[in-house]
Amino acid sequence: MDSDSFVYTTYIRTTPDELWKALTDPELTRRYWGVAFETEWTAGSPMVWNEGGRRTADPEQVVLAAEPGRLLSYTWHTFTPAWAEAVGLDRAVYERLAAEPRSRVTFAIEPSGDMVELTVRHGDLKPDGTIRELIGEGWPALIASLKSLLETGEELPEPAR
Repeated sequence: MDSDSFVYTTYIRTTPDELWKALTDPELTRRYWGVAFETEWTAGSPMVWNEGGRRTADPEQVVLAAEPGRLLSYTWHTFTPAWAEAVGLDRAVYERLAAEPRSRVTFAIEPSGDMVELTVRHGDLKPDGTIRELIGEGWPALIASLKSLLETGEELPEPAR
């Protein structure tokens, strides 16, 4: 892969405000993602990723843009040994992840009739990097679960690994 971005677009039968809430409300993100974000959701605000009681904080984890119902962007989390152990990554994979530059994710929200077009752009990736490889599998499953939650009220089970 020769691009520094992974882009995924889907359509969800919801409103821009409900999608924004699903991207930012800790109770909802925990349901389909397993992560609750601790932040003010304003540009420049620090972000803490709380995943199963394990908090990942770093001064470079920040909100880059936050326009409710339109746009959300933030830097990706720091890769720590505790995170790698909790998600079952072996040491070699963790070391490759930790050596890559910090990436960022942007959610663009556009009304589309009685639906919303959601485009997820995960950028600043090393084109042949480990992060790109992992998110290429992770984002489609995560966004499918988000879509299911918003359209049916039930998130999808976590895919088998």
